[in-house]
Amino acid sequence: MIVPVVIAGGSGTRLWPLSRTHYPKQFLPLTGEQSLLQQTLLRLKGLEHDPAIIICNEAHRFLTAEQVRLSEIPHFPIILEPEGRNTAPAIALAAFKALETNPDATLLVMPADHDIGELEPFLNAITLATESAGEGKLVTFGIEPTSAHTGYGYIQKGQPLERGFTAKQFVEKPDELTAKGYVESDQFVWNSGIFMFKAQVYLDTLKRFNHNIFEACFNAMQKQQDDLDFTRVDASAFLACPSDSIDYAIMEPLTAQQNDAVVMIPMAAKWSDVGSFDALWQLLDKDDEQNAIGGDVIAIDTQGSLLLSENKLLATVGVKDVVVVQTKDAVLIADKNNTQAIKQVVAQLEQKSRVEMHQHREVYRPWGKFDAIDEGERFLVKRITVNPGARLSMQMHHHRAEHWVVVSGTAKVKIDNKVQYVTENQSVYIPITAVHSLENPGKTALELIEVQSGSYLDESDIIRFEDDYGRE
Repeated sequence: MIVPVVIAGGSGTRLWPLSRTHYPKQFLPLTGEQSLLQQTLLRLKGLEHDPAIIICNEAHRFLTAEQVRLSEIPHFPIILEPEGRNTAPAIALAAFKALETNPDATLLVMPADHDIGELEPFLNAITLATESAGEGKLVTFGIEPTSAHTGYGYIQKGQPLERGFTAKQFVEKPDELTAKGYVESDQFVWNSGIFMFKAQVYLDTLKRFNHNIFEACFNAMQKQQDDLDFTRVDASAFLACPSDSIDYAIMEPLTAQQNDAVVMIPMAAKWSDVGSFDALWQLLDKDDEQNAIGGDVIAIDTQGSLLLSENKLLATVGVKDVVVVQTKDAVLIADKNNTQAIKQVVAQLEQKSRVEMHQHREVYRPWGKFDAIDEGERFLVKRITVNPGARLSMQMHHHRAEHWVVVSGTAKVKIDNKVQYVTENQSVYIPITAVHSLENPGKTALELIEVQSGSYLDESDIIRFEDDYGRE
């Protein structure tokens, strides 16, 4: 039986300002109503499979858990990586987990942030791959290239087989001239990043070519602990693991030594890694002027552009082939044919320690979300949404007082052991150092405005005493 493995640890910064390190692209509904992660999980409904193994970064655990819950896909507890170490270690953790319950497990490894335009060819390719994986082969899926793309890895076709081809070699992202030669030769396909193999075969191969990764992941899983909906691996063991992709750690050295060990199955499923705004533009519906538009947009004499507005009117006049993305706290304007250079913007944000690199103005928490709508010297205003039945931690602050005004719903507020209920148009004041908590006892979302005032208004000024979500 297939064990799906969904790797949800990427940061997706090439799609900044939509995608940021604390809320990356796999959690965004970029190509439909569901997020890319949810779409990846929902594809599994066309397959007979065992519970899925999902791997994500510690920082994204509650986002992942909520989106997985909404997808209603059976799954193991979500494996948390203390820190990202690329795909080879992540898959190793999944392989060890799968072998705990099934010594013959076959893994279907899928990134959580890709788009598959046609489901039936995807499922057909998976069915073909199952037979090859059952014979002990490592299987990868190749996409017929439509351009000399320099942002993808390539796989060279080897000998034709009854099912696909042998993989002659794996090549990382080439320069433009090399990529053009690959496409013209008709001997190369794009590397989709989707794989299938038996868990034990993967681990044996990893141990052969990269013993340090194997050893670190083995040690990390020996001291795993379940925590709510998650599995925590041993942090010190995993942090000692080298960071490497499956392509570098296994596929490249394996194909160099053994030309029939890896099978490449073609997949004509309209695949995209949604890795740039140009790729996103290609996936979205367009108007008569070939503009892909989202939000409140007026486009005059505008052609071939991607125009996305989150919460303001966006107007363009007399432009062509541009990307304009407006979020609550940032605006990006770029040449659609040069969006790879957005990484330079992200690099400057990181160099300047700008918060906009990591998080949006609207920040999600396991209990709901908040939107920092205004701030100045010694004050910060937030709009807070608390999910039905959810509760914030019991906490206190050394440097700020808070004033809560309920907009809709009912809040159960506890301040220094005194409980009170605050309803619409009512307010409550929390002094500095008061121990307090906020709960939504109702069946609809609780909305309130929080006004913080004080000398230090950072999120680090939170001392937690109790927390339903295990946060320190």
